[in-house]
Amino acid sequence: MASNSHVKIGIIGGSGLDDPDILEGRTERYVVTPFGKPSDALILGKIKNVDCVLLARHGRQHTIMPTNVNYQANIWALKEEGCTHLLVTTACGSLRDDIQPGDIVLIDQFIDRLVVLMEVAQGLGVKCHTRGTMVTIEGPRFSSRAESLMFRQWGADVINMTTVPEVVLAKEAGLCYASIAMATDYDCWKEHEEAK
Repeated sequence: MASNSHVKIGIIGGSGLDDPDILEGRTERYVVTPFGKPSDALILGKIKNVDCVLLARHGRQHTIMPTNVNYQANIWALKEEGCTHLLVTTACGSLRDDIQPGDIVLIDQFIDRLVVLMEVAQGLGVKCHTRGTMVTIEGPRFSSRAESLMFRQWGADVINMTTVPEVVLAKEAGLCYASIAMATDYDCWKEHEEAK
C-alpha cells in the first residue's frame, strides 16, 4: 500500500494522450533500469501542485509498437522515481453499442479511486462509463470479426493492446493503478465499422 504522506503520480500516456504540456515546470530525465531503457524520457513536473511524472508508453514519436513496449522498464523507472500511484490512458475499441467513439471508460478491475475519477469526468462534461472490462490482445494487429464477437459473448466491454502486462507489473511493484480508456472506434464486431 502506498504511503499517504506524499503522493507522486506517474502518468503513462497512450496513443495521443501523452502531451507534456499538461505539466508545469517540466524537466526531462533519461534513465536506465535493470530491464533496459523505458519507452522515453521521464518528464517531471506538477499538475495543480501535485508532483507528476509523465512517460509516453509508445515513445513521444509513437514509434514503439504495443508488443515492443518495455513494460518492465517503464514500471521500474516510475517506481524508482518515487511514484506512488499510476494513472494510465489507453486507446481502445468498443465492444458495445453504448460505448461510442469519444467516450471514456473507467476500467473498474484496476481502479482504486473510482469515485474520484468519475467525479472528474462528470465535471468535465465527458460521457463516462463507470465500469468496464478490458480484453487485451497481442498487437500490433486488430482482432478478427470472430474474435471480436467472442469477446462480446465473454462480457468484455472494450479491447486494447497494452493493459496487460502493464497492470500486473504495476501491482507487483506495489503501485496503485487506474486506467482511463478512450474509445476510438467500434471493434470489428459491428457491421460497417472498421478499426482505426
